[in-house]
Formats: sequence, structure tokens, C-alpha cells
Amino acid sequence: MKKRWPGLLLIAMLLFAWEISSRNRWIDPITFPAVSLIFESWFSNIYGGELMRQMPPSLGRIFGGFILAASLAIPIGLLMGTIPIVYRLLEPITEFIRPIPASAYIPVAILILGIGNEMKAFVVFLACTFPILLNTYGGVRGVDPVLIDTGRTFGVPRIKALRQIILPAALPSILIGMRISLGTSLIVAIVAEMITGDSGIGFFILDMQRTFRVPEMYAGIFTLGILGYCINFVFLRIEQHFLRWRGTSVET
Repeated sequence: MKKRWPGLLLIAMLLFAWEISSRNRWIDPITFPAVSLIFESWFSNIYGGELMRQMPPSLGRIFGGFILAASLAIPIGLLMGTIPIVYRLLEPITEFIRPIPASAYIPVAILILGIGNEMKAFVVFLACTFPILLNTYGGVRGVDPVLIDTGRTFGVPRIKALRQIILPAALPSILIGMRISLGTSLIVAIVAEMITGDSGIGFFILDMQRTFRVPEMYAGIFTLGILGYCINFVFLRIEQHFLRWRGTSVET
């Protein structure tokens, strides 16, 4: 935490400037209400339970789609990186689908899956798959050939080498892809909730905007920022655990 105080100080200064500017009407106090009013509505919605009720649906969609994407993308990435025919088979369709924004699939997903949780989790799944897949493939291709040749010299079977040599060596790249996908999953889940949702933080933010409850709207946005920060922090701790052999550490 000691190393983060300059950034926290900057946030505090920006919020203070926002508060003063709104109170003195240097900025539109309707569009940008005072930070104190936002915090007041924030605590009111948290203790009143509204924001707390909206959080579990969003988290379920985020982690459901993310876990499904990781479960599929990591094995496929490993196969693409180790078996040339699998790469040649899947590379064209991967490069065709990958540039399309996941939000563009929402209309199709609505037609197929409706507007329930399945549709939102599916869109999150699509958004998360390709960063994990490509980073897994890149990590496998970046493994030092000497490690693989050494395993062959000692007679390590192909499957065992994949599990004990290639996967650990590619793990840093895989975790980077997963970390990128986590941020993407939050964005896509909120967009899906805003378009078709009747629950979740994205729905809460849009509903507050429609009813012109601006402080509550900003409270929802602030909640997203804190939620994203906490998810990233926890993932960094998990990453530190799996990569402890590198001597890496998370700054606190």
C-alpha cells in the first residue's frame, strides 16, 4: 500500500476538485453532482441492499463465461501450439472470428438464447476465449526448445511433457491472457446487461440514468471501478502463487 499512495492521493485530489467544482457550479451540478452526494447515495444503496442485490447476477455472468472460456481456450491453445495440423485447421477461423467485437454477437445470441443469463454468459465467453487462446498458443510457441529436447532425451512421453514441461513454461503467457479476459468480461457483461438486462450492475446504472437519479448512477459506476480493482487484485495474488518460482511479487 505504501507504494500506491501517490496514485491514491491523485484520486483524492480529483474527487476533491470535482466536489468543489460542483458545489460552486463551475460544472453542471445536475450532470456532475457533488461527490459527497454520490457517496451518500452509494452508502444508501449498499445498506439498503439495492446494489448488493445487483452484484451477484453480474458476478455470476462474468465468472461463468470466463471459466467456460478458460476451460476451452487453454486446451485448444496447447494443441495449436504443439500439433501443426491443429494450428493449420483452426487458425483461419480463429483469425476470422477474433476481430469481431463480442457485443456484435448480442443480437444473434438473443435470437438463439433469449435475453436470460445464458445469453449474457455466452457473450462473455466469446469475449474471453480469444485472448486466452492466443496467449496460450504464443506461450507454447515461446517455450525454449532445449527444455523439450531435454525431456525427449530422458524419454518423457509426449502427454507428460505437455503437462510437466510445456504447460508450466507457457503459464506466464496463459495468465496474462486470463487477466486480459477478466477485464474484458466485466465490460461485456455490463454492456449486455444494459442492452437486455433486468438485473445486474449494468441494468442498475442504465435504470438510474433513465429515471434521472444521477447520484445513484454514478454510485453504480464507482461500484464497477472498485469491483474491477478487486477482481484484478485477487487475480494478481493467484498469479503470484502460481509463478512464485519466478520470484515475482505483487506490490501492496
